[in-house]
Amino acid sequence: MRLESGIRALCTLLLTVLAGCASGPSIRVDGDPSVNFGAYRSFGFFEPLATDKAGYSTLLTARLKDAARREMTAKGYVYDEANPELRLNFNVNLVDKTEIRSSPSVGAGYGYYGYRHGLYGAWGGYPYDVETTNYKQGTLTIDVVDAVRKALVWQGVAEARITQKIRENPAGAVDAAVTQILAGFPAHGAVAATPAKN
Repeated sequence: MRLESGIRALCTLLLTVLAGCASGPSIRVDGDPSVNFGAYRSFGFFEPLATDKAGYSTLLTARLKDAARREMTAKGYVYDEANPELRLNFNVNLVDKTEIRSSPSVGAGYGYYGYRHGLYGAWGGYPYDVETTNYKQGTLTIDVVDAVRKALVWQGVAEARITQKIRENPAGAVDAAVTQILAGFPAHGAVAATPAKN
């Protein structure tokens, strides 16, 4: 039960991975420039997917598959569950991050003698106020693998700070992330992979 509840909590947090800031997640894509994407016609998914480590399909997996299937179909690929030429896999990672900011304290500055604040106050600009913020950062990776060669041919990554706003709409966040990642995937008939971008 502890493992199951832990996985549920992780999935809930990972569902929100995609829009940690107003401008959305940071997207990076990379592909093998020697691959002729025009040779691929069909796609499917790994079984089991990396997001199903517990041995059963999660809500996260279902949402990722639905969004990826829609985007790949829109690009001209045909879904083939039994014998696809490309297989997609999803990986998620959640890490704790700490952000530290410092700024001069309010009221610090010149004072009684022109170089100290007050008679015995702090030196000008000291002490500094230090603000520490703990937050979660999530990463969603979509791997596209040549099913016959078992070789990675393309990869897209979305990375973002997780916010309360996105926690309240995890399905929408996942959908948006997959859409943004796969926007960089070559459409059916393309010759080369999209060059990496930061």
